[in-house]
Amino acid sequence: MTGVGFGAFVRRAHDAGHLVVQPRMGMSSPERMRAGLLATKGAAATTVGTITLDSYTRVGDLESAELAVLEGVALNGYPIVSHETTTTLKVLDGIRGPDFPVQVRHGSAAPEDIFRALTAVGLDASEGGPVSYCLPYGRVPLRESVAHWAASCELLTARRESGAEPHLETFGGCVLGQLCPPALLVAVSVLEALFFRRHGIRSISLSYAQQTDARQDAEAVAALRSLCARLLPDTEWHVVVYAYMGLFPETGEGAYRLLGKAAELAAASGSERLIVKTVAESRRIPSVAENVAALEYAAAVAARTPRAPLDGTGTQTYAEASALVNAVLDLDDDLGAALLTAFAKGYLDVPYCLHPDNAGFSRSYIAADGRLCWADIGRMPLNGVADVRPARAITSADLLDSLSHVRRSFDRNDPGDTWPVALPAPRGA
Repeated sequence: MTGVGFGAFVRRAHDAGHLVVQPRMGMSSPERMRAGLLATKGAAATTVGTITLDSYTRVGDLESAELAVLEGVALNGYPIVSHETTTTLKVLDGIRGPDFPVQVRHGSAAPEDIFRALTAVGLDASEGGPVSYCLPYGRVPLRESVAHWAASCELLTARRESGAEPHLETFGGCVLGQLCPPALLVAVSVLEALFFRRHGIRSISLSYAQQTDARQDAEAVAALRSLCARLLPDTEWHVVVYAYMGLFPETGEGAYRLLGKAAELAAASGSERLIVKTVAESRRIPSVAENVAALEYAAAVAARTPRAPLDGTGTQTYAEASALVNAVLDLDDDLGAALLTAFAKGYLDVPYCLHPDNAGFSRSYIAADGRLCWADIGRMPLNGVADVRPARAITSADLLDSLSHVRRSFDRNDPGDTWPVALPAPRGA
C-alpha cells in the first residue's frame, strides 16, 4: 500500500496512539470554508478536514446551486460542483496535505459530478454507498444508485495514477441514523465496503453510528472489526464511529456527556476515527468554534480511555450480522445484483424506512435495558439466529418516544455523573 492518502494518515495516527477526530463542517462561502478547515487543522487534536456539500448538489439540482453561487446566497454546505475549480484550489491552498487530508462528504445517490469535481482539485477521499445514500435520503431507485456508485468508484480509482490511494468510507453503519439494530448496521457497512473493494477501491473505512446502549455498541464495533478482518484481507481499512445521529441532547452538559460516550466507544473499541457532534446540534448549524470545542473535547476523552476491545465473534450482534452478510453474498457473484435481490426478497430490511425498494416489514424497539432489539425480522434470514422480542405491537406513540429516548436520557441531571475531562468553556462563533 502507498503511504500517501487519507487511509494511510489515519493508520499512522492510530499506530501512534491517537484517535483521529473529524467535524461535519460545510459552508457555501469559500472564505468561510477555508477558515473552517484552518481552524480544524489548528485544533488541539489529531484531525482531518471535512468539506460537506449542500443539499442542492446532493440531489443533483446543480442549476439551483449555480444560481445560489452567482447571487451569493448562503447554502447549507459547500457547492463543490458549482464553484470554479480555481476557487476550490484556493480554499485548499496550503491547508490540505499529507499531514492534513481532507474528505468530501455529500449524501448523494448519484455522485459522479461530485467525484469529478473533487478529483479535479486533487482530493481523493469521500464517503457514502449505494444503499446508505439511497434508502434513507429519497426515492432514487436502488438499481440506479448501485449503477451510479459503481461508476463513481471507477472515477475515484483514477486518482491512483497520480500516486495517491483513493479512499471511500461506507455510510452503511449509519442507515437511517437511529433505531436500526446494530447487526443490520454492521452488515450493510460490510457489504458496502465489499462493493467498494470489488469496484477497485483499496483503502476503505467502515462506519458505525452510536446507538442507545454502550455495551451493545461495543459488541457491534467488535463484530464489525472481526468481519473486516475476515472479508477484507487485502484492503487498507479502518473503523469510524459516529456520535449519535438522532435527536441530540438540548443541554450543554447532556450534549458533551453523549459526545464523551462516543469518544470512549471509539477509543476503547480500537476504532481509528470519530465523527463528532457539537453542543449546538439540537438547535442550529454549529459554528466553527463549537466544532473545534467538540473535536478537542472528544480527543481529550479518547486520550484518557484505554483500549479494551471485546471479543468480536462471540456475540449476538456478530451472529446476526454474519448471517446477513453471508446470505447476501450467496445471492449473486455480482455484489450489486446481490444487493438488489437482497432488498427485493426482504433479506435486508431497514426498520421504519419508507423507500419503495425497502420491504418495510422489520421493526425494532428499545428494550428496558436500553438495547435496540428486533420486534419483527420480516423476511430477513435470521430465524433461529436473531433475538426477537415481540412484546407488543409498536405504535406511532412508541416510535416517537423512542426517537427522543437518548436525548431524554442524557439531558437528565444526574448528581452522580463524573466527567473524564473538564467541559470546554463556551466559545464565540
